Amino acid sequence: MITLKEVTTHKQLIQFVKFPFKLYKDCPYWVPPLIKEELETLDKKKNPVFNNAEASYFLAYNNDRIVGRIAVILNHIEIDEIGKKKVRFGWLDMVDDIEVTKVLLNKAYEIGAKYNLSYIEGPVGFSNMEKAGILTSGFQESNTMITWYQYPYYASHFEQLGYKKQATWVEFKLTIPPVLVERVERFSSIIQKRYGLSVIDFKSKKDILPYVDQMFELLNKTYNKLQTFVPIQQYQIDYYKQKYFSFIQPDYISCIQDKEGKLIAFSIVMPSFSKALKKANGSLLPFGWYHLLQAQRKNNRASLYLIGIDPEYQGKGVTAIIFEQVQLLFNAKGIDKVETNPELIENTAVQQMWKDYNPVQHKQRSTFKKML
Repeated sequence: MITLKEVTTHKQLIQFVKFPFKLYKDCPYWVPPLIKEELETLDKKKNPVFNNAEASYFLAYNNDRIVGRIAVILNHIEIDEIGKKKVRFGWLDMVDDIEVTKVLLNKAYEIGAKYNLSYIEGPVGFSNMEKAGILTSGFQESNTMITWYQYPYYASHFEQLGYKKQATWVEFKLTIPPVLVERVERFSSIIQKRYGLSVIDFKSKKDILPYVDQMFELLNKTYNKLQTFVPIQQYQIDYYKQKYFSFIQPDYISCIQDKEGKLIAFSIVMPSFSKALKKANGSLLPFGWYHLLQAQRKNNRASLYLIGIDPEYQGKGVTAIIFEQVQLLFNAKGIDKVETNPELIENTAVQQMWKDYNPVQHKQRSTFKKML
């Protein structure tokens, strides 16, 4: 018989975070998160998202053996301000037993009904800045540090339990040529002159800080019409700055400004940390930090994480400037393999950006929804 226990102690929270390490210990494609970061994200005293959200965590047991986990989340900005009467669930992992999946999802269903919400959807995080979606293709590809990996049976369980796909994301592999794409270089020059735009040259991490708030403001403007959008709050911006600043490398960030010095577009790319995180196996100690440092210093792979463009400049060729800067970086660093961040399948404008780089869709993932 499958039973659920709510996570109420720090020891149980550690068990919650570590469960996937057992589930995926023999999977060559699963890239583990850093345990310390996961604990901080889920800690209601440390993560400021709980200013406007609440969550309950549950572990599923078969006798005394942990066989699954789930986080059930209420985002009050989404529910009360945007009007989406949704209960979120995330951090969903389970053994290949549909009864376990059913018990876990029934808990999310129960909480949603208790608060008179309309539907449940997941897996997602607390906001649209976090991991989302069940992998539905690309099971022989490693996840990145900002995506989840799941076995094929996850999606099968959802379909058997009557859940329907809601949002779908696609991911691409890109091949970077050894010299700058001539068409991109030409368009970049034309667009910069036409609109009086210029590239901001960052010399140090300190130079980036004054622009971080503007970047998040651009993210809100860029994605506010997409179905998964929830506005990023200032306290979240401050938290992300503190959490991820150590990973930032100035030359991996491209920012474009107008004649008045206003930020109108940016991109953030990072060396691929997938292999390093696999070696670290959840911890920076004793040698995890070394593997991450090596990934920063010497790597022929990178990941495209964020791109934001002011709606006023969307469709005006600004992406050519971004890609000129990004490719110059990649060529200088010896990077020839790049993976995109998950993009909503309907976001064809973003997908058009990759056409000069031999894009190959290698993964797809979806959230699943059920009406209450």
